[in-house]
Amino acid sequence: MNGQVRADIRPGLEVDIVLKQDQATGKLTHGTVKDILTNSPRHPHGIKVRLADGQVGRVKKITG
Repeated sequence: MNGQVRADIRPGLEVDIVLKQDQATGKLTHGTVKDILTNSPRHPHGIKVRLADGQVGRVKKITG
């Protein structure tokens, strides 16, 4: 799954996100979802989440 649909994402899920400072390179960061920050049901660049370690970015891939 590509992380563009809010209903697919829930706290505790393992995801790969792209951080704001990594958008130019597309470097992915792996982590566990703590909070979902996007309110809309879909977002073309990925749903914005906060990981358990506090990092914030847009979901590019749901890994587990």
